[in-house]
Amino acid sequence: MNIQNYFAVTAEQQELVQWIGDIADRYADGAVEADEHNHLNTELIQALKDANYHTFSVPQEYGGKAISLTDFLLCQERIAQVDAPTAIAIGWHHISMFNLAQSRTWDEAVFTDLCRDVVEHGALINRADSEAATGSPSRGGKPQTKATRSGESYILNGRKSFTTMSPMLDYFLISVTLEPDGNVADFLIPRTVEGVSIDPVWDMVGMRGTASHNLVLENVMLPAKACVGIRPNITPDQPRKWELSAYMMNIPASYLGIAIAARQHALDFASTYQPNSVNEPIIHLPHIQQKLGQLELELTTARHFMYAVANRWDIEQQHVLSAGKGSLSDYQNWNSPDIAAVKTVAIQAAISVTDQAMRIVGAHSLAMSHPLQRLYRDVRFGLHNPPMDDVTITQLAQRAIRSQATKEITTQ
Repeated sequence: MNIQNYFAVTAEQQELVQWIGDIADRYADGAVEADEHNHLNTELIQALKDANYHTFSVPQEYGGKAISLTDFLLCQERIAQVDAPTAIAIGWHHISMFNLAQSRTWDEAVFTDLCRDVVEHGALINRADSEAATGSPSRGGKPQTKATRSGESYILNGRKSFTTMSPMLDYFLISVTLEPDGNVADFLIPRTVEGVSIDPVWDMVGMRGTASHNLVLENVMLPAKACVGIRPNITPDQPRKWELSAYMMNIPASYLGIAIAARQHALDFASTYQPNSVNEPIIHLPHIQQKLGQLELELTTARHFMYAVANRWDIEQQHVLSAGKGSLSDYQNWNSPDIAAVKTVAIQAAISVTDQAMRIVGAHSLAMSHPLQRLYRDVRFGLHNPPMDDVTITQLAQRAIRSQATKEITTQ
């Protein structure tokens, strides 16, 4: 079985991977152009919208597909094999919608309107939390973006960084500090509101095709209903609630897609390249096979781990929904360390696999015309996506400590 479809175990999943792959493959040249010119692969994103892929995270009662986590990761991994920045970009839209559908903490009318806009008009949404002064939101910094009450409205001012897919977003879900009480709140902001603009500052060495520019808010006036939630006070060492979401595994899936693409480039090169110092292609040389074997071991291990956690999540979700009792959040709180660990393991594997692939291809891989140099630049960005490794390790340690404490109590 092709490695692309190895974890697509049902006929429906195999058809899904084939379908999404056919769409992505048609716009492979756009991924190269987006990287070179530092902009989105807009044609691929539009093609995904035309195919209604952006509705896959919308609840079925609102016209969406609400696909399983496993199927979502299969799609994201396949898109990323062609265009990882686009996978990351459209993935943040899905993360936002999946999490809102699961938590249902918003006023239902506001959520209904958002879902309707996504399904009927192709709207896209992403969360914008990061700011230059606070660094990563996972570190607990309070937003410098401010919201001041003015009668029945709020006035917002501030600047958000790393706003992925900003040129094509229709809604921004942002965090602000309310004045004068100092609470942190979430606001839903339509792109069309006066005072909302994009500052095109994104100019990084990798993930250039995400167009993660700055969102600028200048005296943006919003109705009170735009304040969609007040965040609880948590300590800096605690991850944000959305970072515990199983759908954050979009990030490892996308980076493993890069690793799969790198693997294929290495295999293609090794099976055809034959210097005049040997009598056959280098794929038959023992030291090349050692590199291929190590590459295969790390990639296979990381993918098995990711899909095992995703499958467990899907099973537990079905159990909770069918039983009509219990709380999926209870399962998520206990297993969020596994969800976070998937990201750490996957990124380590993806970076290592891409490095091994470049070692096999050799200096050819450093040419700007070679796809591997782009994959290598993109894969490094996984280190800086949430959740951060030190937070993950702390979560795992705390779970082990809780387990020990529970054991001691039961044996007393």
